[in-house]
Amino acid sequence: MERKQIVELTNLCMVYDDDGNVLVEEKVGKNYRGLIFPGGHVELGEAFNDSVIREIKEETGLTISNLEFCGIKDWVEFDGSRYMVFLYKTNQFSGDIISSNEGKVFWMPLEGLRKAENKLWHMDQMLELFCGDTYSELYFSGNDSAIKPILK
Repeated sequence: MERKQIVELTNLCMVYDDDGNVLVEEKVGKNYRGLIFPGGHVELGEAFNDSVIREIKEETGLTISNLEFCGIKDWVEFDGSRYMVFLYKTNQFSGDIISSNEGKVFWMPLEGLRKAENKLWHMDQMLELFCGDTYSELYFSGNDSAIKPILK
């Protein structure tokens, strides 16, 4: 049995302030539009923490530090490869927010995000990982017709 897998490594980061606000990105793509935390791909040979710091700088203009690991979101793609999203949060940042070609970034109350209807990519379940201490993984199980998100 082969133990090596083809894996795509990515990250998301919940940047938050002391007033209950979170930094969100309104992603716009060919088949999607909605709110998500900023993040991106881990480059070959790059440390995970370094990739988060770089991606947040590229997508928001902020320099972040003191990252807290919150968990993993992962699934197996239709081609058999695995997609992994490492989830972090921090309230340590400096600079001014600047939107990028990834989407508009802005602050909003965390409770407003929870109630928003235009969240992307299972954000409600990811918030359980970012804000709680019960779960550490959001895994997707099933087949083409019935893929189910499972918090573990």
